Amino acid sequence: MVAVPAPDEVTLGVEEEFLLVDAVDGVPVGGAGDVLDADRALRGPDGGPGPGLQRELLASMAETATGVCTGLAGLRAELTAARARLQSAARKAGLRPLASGTAPMAAPARTVTPTRHYRQMARLYGRLTDETETCGCHVHVGVPDREAAVAVLNHLRPWLPVLLALSANSPYHRGTDTGHASWRALTLSRWPTHQIPPRFASAAQYDRTVAALRRTGVLPSRAANAYWLARPSHHLPTVEVRVADVTPSVDEAVLQAGLTRALVTSALHAVVRGRPAPRLPDHAAGTALWTAARYGVSGPALHPETGERVPAAEAVRALLHRVRPALEASGDEAEVRELAERVLAHGTGADRQRRRADPGTPWEAL
Repeated sequence: MVAVPAPDEVTLGVEEEFLLVDAVDGVPVGGAGDVLDADRALRGPDGGPGPGLQRELLASMAETATGVCTGLAGLRAELTAARARLQSAARKAGLRPLASGTAPMAAPARTVTPTRHYRQMARLYGRLTDETETCGCHVHVGVPDREAAVAVLNHLRPWLPVLLALSANSPYHRGTDTGHASWRALTLSRWPTHQIPPRFASAAQYDRTVAALRRTGVLPSRAANAYWLARPSHHLPTVEVRVADVTPSVDEAVLQAGLTRALVTSALHAVVRGRPAPRLPDHAAGTALWTAARYGVSGPALHPETGERVPAAEAVRALLHRVRPALEASGDEAEVRELAERVLAHGTGADRQRRRADPGTPWEAL
């Protein structure tokens, strides 16, 4: 039997990926090694407080991570500190971090980070790795155990497109307006399993499925997990939700974290009470995700519960209604609702990038 933790015991943490760009022209630069060296020099031999910066798939990207948090105030402080840390290290290396889901400016060929895992990915996926210069916001939420994590996934499926819509922040790709709010989501959809996860009856079935994907060559032979947009962590007692673009502001990252924790908590309650997960057909899941990537919050969406075409704001408010008890229990309801309404009023990062991208606006304004 799954036990639902008390609201102040549901932990969360956030990983954010950033582009590393030239400080003058905004073109991505393969300078992750220089940035990590600069960070170590700034932090001294003990590494300084908090988790360090990490490499990502391509050398033009870097990742920050918070520690384990129990409240949004603490998470906000850690997100702010992590972004400042990356900013300082990048500046020392002559670069700037850019919070955009894809690279707005054209750039030369990318360099895959030379680790064993990333080299294996490059051999398996070929040019997909070179073209996956994409940055996301990944939220981890603590759960009692792996069985609970897999049960939660089934309840999260209809709501993942709404999280993407609220975070959409990649309208440009290498100098071109793609016509989409999240080109990152479309780019990643070419990878096997980079989609809303299927339903799983148990953790054992999940593990058998991942093992089968490795055997068939769809995943690298040493891959610990698939690339689904929500998944149980392979080494932590968490659910990892990885559907969102990296957001331009800490506020929007906090919004993603608050909504994600509330969704996971709501799902745990549903599992305990024996409520079945919504029977969302695979075609509806894919359609909802594409629609969110196309329009963000500035157009239509598919309602997570009915599947009907509605204004995106209606889908967002359906999510807020769904998780309201969990938000109230954690004390986050007022803050999360205000942050969501702000995005609906002023647009996502994609909307703001487009408003600023006129010929007289410098790239730094993006």
